[in-house]
Amino acid sequence: MKPSVPLARRSKNLSSSLGLGEQLFSSASERRFADAIEKGLVAVEAGLLKEMSFADNLADVTSRYLLEAGGKRVRPTLTLLTAQLGGGTNDQVITAAEALEITHLASLYHDDVMDEANMRRGVPSAQSVWGNSVAILTGDLLFARASKLVASLGEDAIRLQADTFERLCLGQLHETIGPRDGEDPIEHYIQVLADKTGSLIAAAAQVGVMFSNAPKEYATPVMVFGEKIGVAFQLIDDVIDLAPRDDDTGKTPGTDLRSGVSTLPLLYLRQLAKTDSDAAGLLARIERDVTAAGDGEVELGAAIAELREHPVTRRTLDEAHRWAAEAVAALSPLPAGPVKKALTRFADTIVDRSN
Repeated sequence: MKPSVPLARRSKNLSSSLGLGEQLFSSASERRFADAIEKGLVAVEAGLLKEMSFADNLADVTSRYLLEAGGKRVRPTLTLLTAQLGGGTNDQVITAAEALEITHLASLYHDDVMDEANMRRGVPSAQSVWGNSVAILTGDLLFARASKLVASLGEDAIRLQADTFERLCLGQLHETIGPRDGEDPIEHYIQVLADKTGSLIAAAAQVGVMFSNAPKEYATPVMVFGEKIGVAFQLIDDVIDLAPRDDDTGKTPGTDLRSGVSTLPLLYLRQLAKTDSDAAGLLARIERDVTAAGDGEVELGAAIAELREHPVTRRTLDEAHRWAAEAVAALSPLPAGPVKKALTRFADTIVDRSN
């Protein structure tokens, strides 16, 4: 049995890694706010280790494998931030944050099987270590554990989790089958991102409001913010996918393209190729070398580097910033103060990240 990832790989100063450290805040009350978020994340991290432990030895190792590989904890951070619109962090807020992060982790096990991914968070993906069946069943175990936590929060939480899970599945289904005849591929892709990523981030924002007894009218603004920032997050991932090899993570440039995933730069390139011969030539080289089963690795690497510098990648980055700007605009009904300030910074950091 392969041992779990060393605990040292876990993220530290989690809110600071998202640009929410104390340097963002000038007053003493704002610094106390930042400290509350950090303490909440420490509590969530401890809770995740507890809730993702199993009596079965194999399940205990496989279920904590990706947790211990690290991660930015975007969803718990957002839950803790929006909870400050009400009474702040409490046991229910922590439980909700744990449940949604476990749901996210569960989805990663399934995604990596479907995408045939070899790496996740700088370590070999679960299915490359234990095989597809163990990875799928581990994801199922984590979905079950998340459901137990949600059940303790009441009917509204159960309904929100069910709606979110439905969207996660629909997003994966639509990504798998691709756009239907006559459907715009780019609109289809953005909807997939909204379902697969935006829905869970939106739910994370909502539960912070729900379980902190914040005013109900804040629920919709933070939900819209969460979904839009989720789309922006994934569009930035599309750009990062084309970045040069990262020796720390072991990620190869064009990992998604190599797996047959049509990211937004490639979709834009296909659109442009209808009228631009240079774009058509680049597209042909990428599609030829992706199917060359390793024989065209040098050529594929060169084509991916060319795509990285192509205007369609800049256009993708601009689109990510547009979604982030719309996310921030959705916050207009919220009162001025550290929460709004932090959520705005949160959005900026999401689209300015490089990994």
